[in-house]
Amino acid sequence: MSILLSGIFDGVSIGSVLLIAALGLAVVFGLMGVINLAHGELIMLGAYTTFVVQNVFKPLGEPWFSLYIFVALPLAFLVSGLVGLGLEKGIIRYLYGRPLETLLATWGVSLILQQFVRSVNGLMVLAILSFCLLCFGGLWIIQRRSDWPTVKNKARTILIPLSLALATVIGILLYQTQQPALVKPWFSARNVDVTAPAWLRGGLPIGDFQLPYTRIFIIILTIICVFGTYWFLNKSSWGLRIRAVTQNRTMSACLGIPTEKVDALTFALGSGLAGIAGCGISFLGSVGPNTGQNYIVDTFMVVVVGGVGNLLGTIVAALAIGVINYLVIVGSSMFALSLASAQAPSDIVEFFQFFATTSMAKVIIFALIILFLQIKPAGLFPQKGRTAEL
Repeated sequence: MSILLSGIFDGVSIGSVLLIAALGLAVVFGLMGVINLAHGELIMLGAYTTFVVQNVFKPLGEPWFSLYIFVALPLAFLVSGLVGLGLEKGIIRYLYGRPLETLLATWGVSLILQQFVRSVNGLMVLAILSFCLLCFGGLWIIQRRSDWPTVKNKARTILIPLSLALATVIGILLYQTQQPALVKPWFSARNVDVTAPAWLRGGLPIGDFQLPYTRIFIIILTIICVFGTYWFLNKSSWGLRIRAVTQNRTMSACLGIPTEKVDALTFALGSGLAGIAGCGISFLGSVGPNTGQNYIVDTFMVVVVGGVGNLLGTIVAALAIGVINYLVIVGSSMFALSLASAQAPSDIVEFFQFFATTSMAKVIIFALIILFLQIKPAGLFPQKGRTAEL
């Protein structure tokens, strides 16, 4: 019984992480109709940000190390949010209303971000900073000219390749120095581990089992994120603008709401929530370039099952998928053990042990979701209007 309760609690904590990630995905899809396949990599960036902050605080020792999580959380939100903002400004804004192109573009971005994490080093960062300084600095200077509208396209055509060439030359010159601090990859393809603060180690004893403090922290963090998102969307002025644009973009623009700023803010908000989810995931296992890919499919399933753009449906779907996933694993394992102790035939025991794996649990979850969508194709709580509303 204690194993089953422990499994349910673990399922709730996994569902909590899925809920934070799905919140961002649901907000972005509800407003812009964009399916962001790079959402998993934004989760990964949040996890790596937590790892970096942990390493910065580690030499300081206690009690500062125990407080690093309170710096990692806002930084994970900020880093993922800024990357999401750059993605919206640089790519997504040109692809609104073109779902297939958006899918392909965000998939390409996800591959680029994965490879970036594997290869990033001091040399690459300096080359990128040099490009940004030369390109955007040059554009900022030229924008001060009175004839900027007439020379805008020409300036961009010249400055972008010129800045790229100069940044490449700077990178080659620095590479020839072979300084280990510059050429050594920061993370490489190997997984890294995040150590929880001392006050998050151990667990709360209840009967024969313990509730790990890290998973309790993740559940509390999820509750704060849900209430924070609800408050922002329903009480703040920008949240009301987001809801207005979600319901009727054309009418909102006619009333003076800056729809482009709302799009950028919404994408940054959804990306920032993914970063917080990554911070929580870093306590559940190792962090690697494929960390986000391990959660992105389940996150999409949460959005689909819950009903696109429905906050309550997202919450119920996330917790249900997380708990069922663990119940399949724990239930199959317990049933196989009971059959083995009862001297049941080995073929029957192996049959149930076959389902007591993570991969088979996902297969069963997908089969159940497909069956569910045959009954309710619009999700648990379908919208009654023509547009999604949070």
